[in-house]
Formats: sequence, structure tokens, C-alpha cells
Amino acid sequence: MSERMSKRAVHTPGAPRPAGAYSQGVVAGGFLYTAGFGPQDPVTGEIPEGVGAQTAQVLRNVAAVLAEQGLTLRDVVKVTTHLQHLKRDFAAYDAAYREFFSEPCPVRTTVGSDLMDILVEIDVVAVVPGTEGAFR
Repeated sequence: MSERMSKRAVHTPGAPRPAGAYSQGVVAGGFLYTAGFGPQDPVTGEIPEGVGAQTAQVLRNVAAVLAEQGLTLRDVVKVTTHLQHLKRDFAAYDAAYREFFSEPCPVRTTVGSDLMDILVEIDVVAVVPGTEGAFR
């Protein structure tokens, strides 16, 4: 009989509630994977104006999920970003992003996507401390 990898959902009121059948985050295999978060304020549902302000709110939402597991943005190893207007907004997005991450920065993929009423969506993968040796 094969062993199944365990996984555990992460939920916090500090980030927007899922809009569908998905978790805010899942811990599995020594990593925490977050859902893609938009810039909605988790209390009011308001969306800030501009890609810089939206990026900051998204990263606060992501940080809330990480904090639920005792993690911070420093534990993030991979970031995937979707921008509504990739060419127009990349510089402003990148400037706001740099306020939250320091060297060594996580690897990152940034793509253009149809996001409807928001300008940015981000999901991350973070290492759960104490599990690094399991992968050597």
C-alpha cells in the first residue's frame, strides 16, 4: 500500500475569504502554497486604486496566510504574479513589490492575464522552516 502525502488547509480572517471551492493556503511536503490573492481588503472588501497600492494590499493578504503558519515573506521561494496590464503596470508593480522582499528575492514569474476588476493577483510558495533537510 502506498503512502499518501498529508496536506493541511490554512485559513485566516486576515486575508479575503475564498470566492469558490479552494483554500487560502495548503501546507504539504514541507511547503505552504497560497491561493492567488487579489487586492481586496479582508474586512471591508474595498479595492485600492492603482497597481502599486493593489500590489501592497495583495502582499499583505499573502503575508496574513503565511503568518497563520508562523511564516513571513522571507520564507517565500516562488512568486507568481498576474497583471491586468503587463506592459503598462510592470514598473509600478515591481517598485511596490521591492518594498516587501529583500535579497535573496524569491524566483518570480509575471504574466499578463484578464483579471476583470483588479490589476494584480499573486500566489506564492513558501518553505516551512525545519523541512529543508528533507530534500537533500
